[in-house]
Amino acid sequence: MNRLHQWLCRSERWRSTVAQRLPWAIGNTDLGPNVLEIGPGPGLTTDFLRTSVPRLTALEIDPILAAALSSRLKGSNVRIIEGDATRMPFADAEFSAAVSFTMLHHVPSRELQNRVLAEVLRVLNPGGFFAGCDSLQGWFMRLIHIGDTLVPVNPDTFGGRLQSAGFEVLEVQKNAQAFRFRARRPLISPVKT
Repeated sequence: MNRLHQWLCRSERWRSTVAQRLPWAIGNTDLGPNVLEIGPGPGLTTDFLRTSVPRLTALEIDPILAAALSSRLKGSNVRIIEGDATRMPFADAEFSAAVSFTMLHHVPSRELQNRVLAEVLRVLNPGGFFAGCDSLQGWFMRLIHIGDTLVPVNPDTFGGRLQSAGFEVLEVQKNAQAFRFRARRPLISPVKT
């Protein structure tokens, strides 16, 4: 991330945005006892999420952010794993739910984003929820990503991408700044031909 983006993701402005966006993204979804957060960055989302779930695993690709978050949350209900969401180091059906908050646009291509979706499906229990949100494309979004990865996710096609990965799509809804999604791994996997 560039310096402006790093500053923003640690700012009180972003903390306020997270405090509003997380409840909107999750809604009344029962995340269950063992939740995976993908791409927590500096962990503002983790701070909010960890107070409402029994056990949280945060998967962070950046080694510096992962180490800082691990040190800060040592002894809590959060386990930090440094790793790549396109090749998750977890067993099949390990988590009751997975969440992703404003990170999918940091994945460097649509194909790799789709790989993240496939990996989330793999690590979820049958019936487990995948919920989250991402920012919409706009001038401010482009500004804070100068010299940074920005592959916007189109909310109008995201439901189809979730379905192609194997999810049952429950909702994709947008407002002026962001979109939220909620999907579920089917209880019975469809037969592949």
